[in-house]
Amino acid sequence: MTHPARPLRADAQRNRDRLLEAALLAFANEPSDEVTLERVARDAGVGIGTLYRHFPTREALIEEVYRAELTRLCESAPRLLAALAPDAALRAWMDAFIDYSAAKRGLAEALRTVIAAGGQPFAQSRARMEAALAELLAAGAGSGLRQDVDPYDVLVALSSVSLWVSEPDRRAQGGRVLDLLMDGLRFTG
Repeated sequence: MTHPARPLRADAQRNRDRLLEAALLAFANEPSDEVTLERVARDAGVGIGTLYRHFPTREALIEEVYRAELTRLCESAPRLLAALAPDAALRAWMDAFIDYSAAKRGLAEALRTVIAAGGQPFAQSRARMEAALAELLAAGAGSGLRQDVDPYDVLVALSSVSLWVSEPDRRAQGGRVLDLLMDGLRFTG
């Protein structure tokens, strides 16, 4: 019989969150092989033992950084719907997707080491993103957005835009393309 994991104490959760934030910054901005776990711990303001208690291997840390970013993106959908009109929530989520994609690109080299070690960081990414998009699209269907849209089609379009805006000087154009995508989602024929 397996027991569910106990929730972390508040201080342990703060340490874990700081480690993930420091690791994201380090791995996204520097070559993966130059990032030491000691430096990640120091940048997070914790000892190396704390890092290893939360993440027993380098690959576990990298994979969790990616999953935390994915979770942040997917769990933003209901919060956005609670705060904004459905079409504005969808458009804000699209911007968040572009930010998520940029972080994932920064982690690409580090994620390759996870995959080489047998990890599967992307195992549920598509399903989780499609579910978030489905929630946003369903909320918008009653307020002017098309009802016949497949969330995966929107995900493909967003992925294409995110590839285009990988160059910093293209971000403004990416926003305009997302606005065009939203116009297409409002077209009812």
